[in-house]
Amino acid sequence: MMRILLLFITGFLLFSCQNTEEIKKPTWLFGKWNRINNQTDKLTYEFWGEDFSGIGFTLKEKDTVFKEVLHIITKNDSLFLQVTGVNENPTLFAFTQQTDNSFTAENQRNEFPKTIQYWKDKNQLKAKVFNDEFSIDFVFKKLNN
Repeated sequence: MMRILLLFITGFLLFSCQNTEEIKKPTWLFGKWNRINNQTDKLTYEFWGEDFSGIGFTLKEKDTVFKEVLHIITKNDSLFLQVTGVNENPTLFAFTQQTDNSFTAENQRNEFPKTIQYWKDKNQLKAKVFNDEFSIDFVFKKLNN
């Protein structure tokens, strides 16, 4: 009886000491965003759903000149930004830093970008994509709908 009790207590302690911290995804991305620092002849948007899937696209007149599909996924208890539609295969960027209003994701094997940063600055969504030689800054405002 004492062995069973000791086994039960040991199992209970091991189970209760497991890390049960939930991975927090960036809910501040949700919504429809319009890029406000665009080239004058183009319109760029990012739409993020509550399932952490997004789409980014650029229009020139009525033609789509760029499109990417975005997902924030959990893999092996880590967060990744998955980008599809730019390269032949989906590209994964591992979250390397995260706060309540920002994250940085990296893939050093990708030619460009190697690093993607997103952050919320007051009512704007900002992003920066870069490698060692080049960077692009994005400033978005939320659409009213």
